[in-house]
Amino acid sequence: MSSGEIRAVEASRGARGQQPFLEEIFRPLHRAEQRRWARTYLRGLLHVTGRKTPPRMAQAHALPPAAAQGLHQFINASPWDWEPVRRRLALRIAAETTPYAWTVAELIIPKRGEHSVGVHRRLDPVSGLTVNCQRAVGLFLAAGNHCFPVDWSLVLDESWCRDRQRRLRARVPEAETARPVGGHVLDLAARAVAQTWLPDVPWVLDLTRCDDATGVMAGLARQRQDIVCEVDPGQVVFAGDRFPTVITAGELMEGRYARQQTAIIHQVADGATAAIPIRTYAGTVRLPRRSTGRDDDSVRYRVLQRPATDGGRPARYWITSLTDRSVEDVLAPVRSRAAVRTALAALQERFGVLDFEGRSFPGWHHHMTMASAAYAFRHLPDRQSLARLDPAPAVPAEAAG
Repeated sequence: MSSGEIRAVEASRGARGQQPFLEEIFRPLHRAEQRRWARTYLRGLLHVTGRKTPPRMAQAHALPPAAAQGLHQFINASPWDWEPVRRRLALRIAAETTPYAWTVAELIIPKRGEHSVGVHRRLDPVSGLTVNCQRAVGLFLAAGNHCFPVDWSLVLDESWCRDRQRRLRARVPEAETARPVGGHVLDLAARAVAQTWLPDVPWVLDLTRCDDATGVMAGLARQRQDIVCEVDPGQVVFAGDRFPTVITAGELMEGRYARQQTAIIHQVADGATAAIPIRTYAGTVRLPRRSTGRDDDSVRYRVLQRPATDGGRPARYWITSLTDRSVEDVLAPVRSRAAVRTALAALQERFGVLDFEGRSFPGWHHHMTMASAAYAFRHLPDRQSLARLDPAPAVPAEAAG
């Protein structure tokens, strides 16, 4: 068998292997034409190198000239609902993996102009520079070595609420308003919790830079979700029962007689292990209520600290509702924070989340949905070998003519 015949057989097998996944995920797209464009767009995200734009997708697969316009229309003008596709994607991920945590990550998308939906100027706290960008919050389901993106929210600033014409041009729904990132996190959580068939696993969040960490943790408690949240040492808690004391997490853990010390074993390079010291507050704490400043008696939390190291690494603090778990069990899901950073980098470098060229709110959500589906297809256990293949794209008949 020649190398050309081998490639043809592999392509055929890859297409057959992809078909059940694609049919399931894109079943909510009611028109067959939309489903065909979805398959073509997903293959473009998987196999086109460099920027993942409709013209490059069409050129890379030697598609007819009309295909680039068809792909653009599918993302920017076709009126398909992205939420049912994301629900099916989350369900498929949960069914094929063993999830252990929900987590979120913020994505900054640099932009040159001012017309793309959500674009605004903001100070980047990491670089200290003012950037022109879109700002998004992604919801990820952590399983195995991966964090799978399953939902997205676009952060709007006040300028997008004041300019009605701008909103109309970008087709921003009336319900979309400017709100803090913490509000977007709670909205993402509410949508996930509403899907009762999804796993009930802890929410592992880094709230060290969140302006309203208390509000996020309290909001998740109202949704009956367990949390393991890294917080700033200045996070305020209420300690004690009869006469609660207002104190910060950092101050609380300075009390030598109020804490317990343990160690967790961490694997390092070359199979070696290291013991990491962890301190836990001997009792439980409560969070202050946002509206009244009074303590909330409904949920008790533990405070954990990883002490500062001799090398200058500062202490780290976590607040968790998992009060009956061992320290090892509480901190085990924290590995999702490293996994989500890896996933975010992959989404930017290989799956095109930065490459959306349209200007509309629906178009942005369509593109992010397709990028999430491409990531899942690449990394789900039974997709890894098939995703390396480059099957011939399925082009709708109207583009071939």
